[in-house]
Amino acid sequence: MDRETYSLFVFQDIKNRSRLDKELSQPLNELVDYKFALDQSAIVAITDRRGTIKYVNDKFCEISKYRADELIGEDHRVINSGYHPKEFFNSLWRTISNGDVWHGEIKNRAKDGSLYWVDTTIVPFLDESGKPYQYLAIRFEVTERKRMEAELQHMMTRIIDVQEEERKRLSRELHDGLGQNLYSHLITINRLLSEMDHPLLTQMQEEAMELIEEIRSLSWELRPSVLDDLGLVPAIRSFLNRYSTHYKIDVHFECVLGRRLAASTETTIYRVIQEALTNVRKYAGVDEAFVVIREYEDAVRVMIEDRGQGFDTEAASRGVGLFSMDERARASGGEFQIISSPGKGTKVVLEVPAR
Repeated sequence: MDRETYSLFVFQDIKNRSRLDKELSQPLNELVDYKFALDQSAIVAITDRRGTIKYVNDKFCEISKYRADELIGEDHRVINSGYHPKEFFNSLWRTISNGDVWHGEIKNRAKDGSLYWVDTTIVPFLDESGKPYQYLAIRFEVTERKRMEAELQHMMTRIIDVQEEERKRLSRELHDGLGQNLYSHLITINRLLSEMDHPLLTQMQEEAMELIEEIRSLSWELRPSVLDDLGLVPAIRSFLNRYSTHYKIDVHFECVLGRRLAASTETTIYRVIQEALTNVRKYAGVDEAFVVIREYEDAVRVMIEDRGQGFDTEAASRGVGLFSMDERARASGGEFQIISSPGKGTKVVLEVPAR
């Protein structure tokens, strides 16, 4: 510049620069610490928006038996066990593609063929437009817990089966043993009454008839023979007739079921209907109820409904009856749900596999 010399002086506050560097590095150090803690405790993977794996930690490799280079560039189908239906993963993808967090349990297959369960949370990372650009999957192995749950479920199923067998035995003994003996005594009393008229004999006749009816009812409650002999639908119709006559509650029954189901499934449906209607007469305060059975492609759905008092499902304690229905549903591989609120009635829904 016209051969004039200029000098530029830059002054820095070293103290402030040091503080600024420290403030900038602190969040980064914290992120590194968080990543270290996560890698030590969880199975971690990061994928792009298409599901292609971009990162896996050591624990992912350890449980899947794959090396990191065998996983990166692939998607999670490489560890798909085939256990879950296609709709399970379709639902998962719909959730995270909408930017929502998904949480659930997934059964995977390792490289050596072994199976393992993981409790999984998938968190979408969103861009400026609110669309996911990558996903962070955090998993914890729960294989042992699932194994114990399966063992407990098997034990509960066995207990229910033994209970039903014992009910059947007692029912037959009451009907064929004590019931038949009482009936023989009734015949003898009737023969005596035909030869002589005495108030004591009349009283004995009435008492014997009452005892026979009570034994029949008890035998029926334990295990209706029609359930074993004719199947679910005749057994339910017979039960509903007795129920309506005895308790003066009209039950509207609708059934779309074209075949017999497995004995255990029929027993589950019958017991749930029986228990649900017992609760209706005890607590609903109604003179009518509704029972619907519908068969779908792979499931049977049962609904027992009343329009009575209802209750708060969150506040109410689960008694023996509700617990029994829930356990029976689980033992049959089904699902059990109660929908109710004060003043709006109660709906009991059971869904079991159609087998």
